Amino acid sequence: MPTIQAAASLGLLLIAPLNSTLFLESPCLSQNFLGHYRNGDTTSSLFRLEAPDCVQVASNTHLSQEHNTLLATPSPGKRLVWIEHESVDASLLQYTHQGPTIDDVLDALNPGNTDEAQQTLSNSDTPVSPILYRTDTSFLVALPADQAFTIDALLPRFWKSTVVPESPSSYRVVSDDNVERVRRVLQNLKFSPVVASVVNNISIPQIHNDIRFLTGEDGRSGIVSRHSFSTGAITAANWIKGRIEETGAKCRLENFLSGFAPNVICRYASIVDTNDTIIISGHYDSRGSFGSVRVPGGDDDGSGTTGILSIARTIARKRIKFHTNFELVTFAGEEQGLLGSRAYSRQLRAQDASVVLMIQADMTAYRAPDEPLQLGLPERIGTPEVTALVGNISALYSPELTVGYSSASVALVDCSNHCRLTIPKACCSDHQSFIEQGFPASQVFERAGPIADPMYHNSGDFSERVGYDVNQLYAIAKVQFATALHVAGFEFADSQ
Repeated sequence: MPTIQAAASLGLLLIAPLNSTLFLESPCLSQNFLGHYRNGDTTSSLFRLEAPDCVQVASNTHLSQEHNTLLATPSPGKRLVWIEHESVDASLLQYTHQGPTIDDVLDALNPGNTDEAQQTLSNSDTPVSPILYRTDTSFLVALPADQAFTIDALLPRFWKSTVVPESPSSYRVVSDDNVERVRRVLQNLKFSPVVASVVNNISIPQIHNDIRFLTGEDGRSGIVSRHSFSTGAITAANWIKGRIEETGAKCRLENFLSGFAPNVICRYASIVDTNDTIIISGHYDSRGSFGSVRVPGGDDDGSGTTGILSIARTIARKRIKFHTNFELVTFAGEEQGLLGSRAYSRQLRAQDASVVLMIQADMTAYRAPDEPLQLGLPERIGTPEVTALVGNISALYSPELTVGYSSASVALVDCSNHCRLTIPKACCSDHQSFIEQGFPASQVFERAGPIADPMYHNSGDFSERVGYDVNQLYAIAKVQFATALHVAGFEFADSQ
């Protein structure tokens, strides 16, 4: 085993089950957080410990705990990537697999073909394999940067890669003060015919037109792929920016990593004096089948992006003016591990921004045969009050939706009184980036259960296919928009 002094020269990585109370009480952990990651049915948190006293404490305390793993930090120049198996319906696993298996990918990364399960401090002082840690459903690997950002294109379906942040940040939870505004709305919520008149104005025919442009089905956009490195993603970003600017927002394309398509950030300034901001979002980048250049992303996440566009167009038609700064954001880099949203959420935290609500729409259009229209909400990776508010809003404005948790078919928990912190699971979509920065956030999804879309991460993810339900996309967009309207406050331009 390497000595503590030897390990301290590069630092340690600690993988531990999520325990917010413990993490916040330990400065060595709370100041060196690298994110939450799915690890089978549980959530693991990752920390980088570099200060000698933190290395000593970790080695004396955390190494002795059964579910913790300490790893030597890889050599400079390598990027950490967490690879996990996603939660999918058992029916999808029956499809014949084409392309490499996860073992094929890992073997290609591993020139030494080591059989060790993981490279903890008890293994060789000089690890050869890039595989630092592995379980049946999760891996932590250290790769050159160019491989780290492109490995998603090599992975088989239902496996997802997340590039770990290069530098740690402070571990945060959503405080009572940050969630107080949502809590007040939740406690006083009632149906508003005015809000209903706004959200019912979303145009289903326009949804059809927008999604067909993004997937290239219209024959005009020329988009073949919206992968974050593709020219199609740049086309989509400029087109989204132009469409939302037409509705009166001020938009910008914001780069976050070299080679990646930019985030599209659009803002409607509040007409009253406030620093508070509401963010409604989706991600416009896509991922397809191994070996195919066709990456239409009709459901993942053309559906969420189209919902954002439909909200923007409705804001213009109804001439809405907000009492809170209101942002419509479409992220890139989600498929490589929430990279665009991580950059933006960290930027907002560094600016000490007041984000009072964030709702991400990711995959809202697929409906499995014989299932009702549904709205899936995050059971654990979401601020409880925001999740409860979205569920209650759905009953008021889209009662046709059956509401449940996206991780399991269970009844929605009523959080209208007081429920502060639920341990999150890793990870679903870009809302996690905001939760990790202490902003109240949640997600809307197409199913009260795991992913069931047979075209998930497939080059057949078009809108014109069996199961793609624009009515469900429409109903979920109404919920996302109505939630934001209740929290933001608004008026019509004609009433000023």
